[in-house]
Amino acid sequence: MKLVSTPRTDFLRTLAAEIMHNYGRGRTIIAVDGTDASGRVEFADQLAEVLRETDRHVFRASMRFFQRARNEQDSSEPDPQLRLYRSGSDDSALRRVLVEPFRMGGSAGFVLEQRDPESGEWIQPTWRTAPHDAVLILDGDYLNRPDVHDLWSYSVLLETDTARAQQSLAEAAYLAEVAPRDTVTAVVDTTDAAAPLRRFLDRC
Repeated sequence: MKLVSTPRTDFLRTLAAEIMHNYGRGRTIIAVDGTDASGRVEFADQLAEVLRETDRHVFRASMRFFQRARNEQDSSEPDPQLRLYRSGSDDSALRRVLVEPFRMGGSAGFVLEQRDPESGEWIQPTWRTAPHDAVLILDGDYLNRPDVHDLWSYSVLLETDTARAQQSLAEAAYLAEVAPRDTVTAVVDTTDAAAPLRRFLDRC
C-alpha cells in the first residue's frame, strides 16, 4: 500500500529513486547510521516501505541483533558506550550469516537476526532467500567503521541538532576517528523529523 504523500515520504521517495537509479539490479545493501536509535529505525523502516511501493523485495535488519554478548566485549573499557563502540559489534557473524550469503544471490540462505540484544542469547535462525533483485536495509550505530563500511552499496548518516549537542564519549570518538560524514553517500538532517533535509558537503 502506498504511503500518504507528506514532506517526509516525498523525501524518502526521492532518496529511494536515487538509490534504485544507481543500484536497481542485483542485490543492494543500504546502511542507515546515526545516534538516535528510534529515529534511525523509523527512517529505515519507512525507506523500506517506499521501496516496496515500487515492487522491490526489501528486507530489514538491525545491527543490534549482531552484537557480542556483554561478557565477550572488551572488559578493560569501563564506559559501556565506548565498550560497545570498540568491541560490541560481531562483524564476523554479520558477514557470515547475512551480508555474504545475501550478496551471493541465488538460493543462498541468510538470517536477519543472530543474537537477542537484551539477553545475549542466540536466536534460533530463520533462513531466508531472495530473488535476484533485492534490497537489504540495515540500521545501526557506527556503521561506517572501516571494518564494515565497504559492505554497503549506499550509506546514510542521520543527524539532529540534539544529537550533535549531547554526544556521548563513544559518539565523539566515532566522529573523531572515523569522520563518517566524509565516507557516507548521504547526510540527512532529521532535526525536523517531518521534513528531513539532505546536506550536501564540500569534500574537496
